[in-house]
Amino acid sequence: MKTVLTALFIVSIFTNISGFDLYNSRSDEKDERLAEKVDSLIMSYNNRVTPGGVIMVMRDGAIIFEKAFGMANLQHDVPFSLNTKSNIASTSKQFTAFAIALLQKQGLVNLSDDIRKYFPELPDLGEKVTLAHLVSHTSGYRELYNTVMMSGMDISDKIQRPDVITLLQRQPQLQNAPGEAWNYNNSGYILLSMVVEKVTGEPFDKWMKENIFEPLDMRNTVIRMNPRQVIRGSAQGYIKNDREDYEESIDSYASAGAGGIYTTTGDLAKWIGNYLDPVLGDKSLIEKMTTPFVLNSGEKTNYGYGLIIDRLNGLERFQHDGADIAHRSHFFVFPTVKGAVVCLSNNAVLSQEIPVKVAELFFADVMGVPSDDGFNYHRTYEAFVPERFDEFAGRYALEIAPDFIMEFTREGNKYFTQATGQPRFEVFPGSDSTFFLKVIKAGVTFHIDKEGKVNDLTLHQNGKVKAKKLTDEIWHPSAKEIEMYSGRYYSEELETFYLVTSDKDANLVLKHRRSDDNVLHESKPDVFNGKMPVSMVTFIRDNKGQITGFKASNDRTSNVLFTKQL
Repeated sequence: MKTVLTALFIVSIFTNISGFDLYNSRSDEKDERLAEKVDSLIMSYNNRVTPGGVIMVMRDGAIIFEKAFGMANLQHDVPFSLNTKSNIASTSKQFTAFAIALLQKQGLVNLSDDIRKYFPELPDLGEKVTLAHLVSHTSGYRELYNTVMMSGMDISDKIQRPDVITLLQRQPQLQNAPGEAWNYNNSGYILLSMVVEKVTGEPFDKWMKENIFEPLDMRNTVIRMNPRQVIRGSAQGYIKNDREDYEESIDSYASAGAGGIYTTTGDLAKWIGNYLDPVLGDKSLIEKMTTPFVLNSGEKTNYGYGLIIDRLNGLERFQHDGADIAHRSHFFVFPTVKGAVVCLSNNAVLSQEIPVKVAELFFADVMGVPSDDGFNYHRTYEAFVPERFDEFAGRYALEIAPDFIMEFTREGNKYFTQATGQPRFEVFPGSDSTFFLKVIKAGVTFHIDKEGKVNDLTLHQNGKVKAKKLTDEIWHPSAKEIEMYSGRYYSEELETFYLVTSDKDANLVLKHRRSDDNVLHESKPDVFNGKMPVSMVTFIRDNKGQITGFKASNDRTSNVLFTKQL
């Protein structure tokens, strides 16, 4: 269930505060309606007190719409413009993959090469990890950011690219056999950028500039090798604090290769042009980039060379999104109509539905029925009575994956869901029986039978999936068991400690000196769900039934061993 994230030439106080919109087509009523609809999508961001962004649309290989909105820098009162460079974060991965494909074409690397050919200091974990496994997110290696956060670090901490090598040197075993499972992984792309440096003898940013950006005339594109590097004309990133005020944010350290590219929509239009009519590389290379990898089982993934291959409302698409600490990017290409939608932003809370809705506006004539199933993903039903949620509370197992359990709970007038191995999220009533999440486009409909009982639900996320309510009694640890779990646990791999204790409500709590307390909620005997960076804890017992440790997991890092010390 893995699944991304947009007019006229007039100047008006109600349009782009940067002063320019671009619409390179007939100025008729249809164009005006499209421009007005885009304006309505970005209205809440298009002012002098809100971080903004830029939207670009291409059709038939040419830019037909571009609009900047909101602010690039709040402190210095700089509006976002079409020439503002913005961090595209993980959308950068396709450039790293393209570099590896070019080097393979030149005979300098091979996708079947063992990564230990280039970095023999990496451990032999029993199976060959190839460059192809790194490109396709199927290596089985630990994911850098999710793993270091588990050790108590923050992704804004000073992590260096070589730290990936150190991290993997301490990994005791692969998370999966190479090529067996898809698990999104920044470590692999950082390693690939270091492979580029190994075989070319040049810094990654310099080689990319001379061999990709300059040949495509992408003069406003640069790789930020560290967050303190000055990039002239770039957008400052912003997040919201607990008071809902915007705060400046730095970029992630060590992201080059996996992210870190600053660029403009104009330069990305040139990059898209090379997909549609290649001048750098050739059609066979582009076809390879946009062909999904296949797992060892023969199952096809939806991931190519740093690109997700899918359809939007029936229209063929390859795409990727990006999310650094604050910056966001959405990159859609519709090859059959030589079209594209790109949305770049320095606002961490920009709605990820904007690029989708823009695409549906400009490509309605070649799309099928919009994928929206009529579910309310946005409007809170203010008349909902909190006690009614008690009828819905409980654990639900997906029919297609019975081990994937969603638990729903209420705390006063707030409602929460937590799925197996994932963080706990607040859900919001959309009606008297539907709830939606704000962190992702997803929701649930609880089904009430003729007797007024709730036995199942439908999950709305990239389609509809049924889940059955579990009627077995929920396991709760006894006071004695709580005492058995309590203690100090150490991970040799991460070189860090966690303290397991209990709170006044007899909940287990995971404590780390650099992290907020993580309240654990029982899932089944010895298995608890928490929040990031440790969203699942599985306790380990010896043959006498005594607790000897636990394995910690989150959505990208699994089964990190912690041994009980006290």
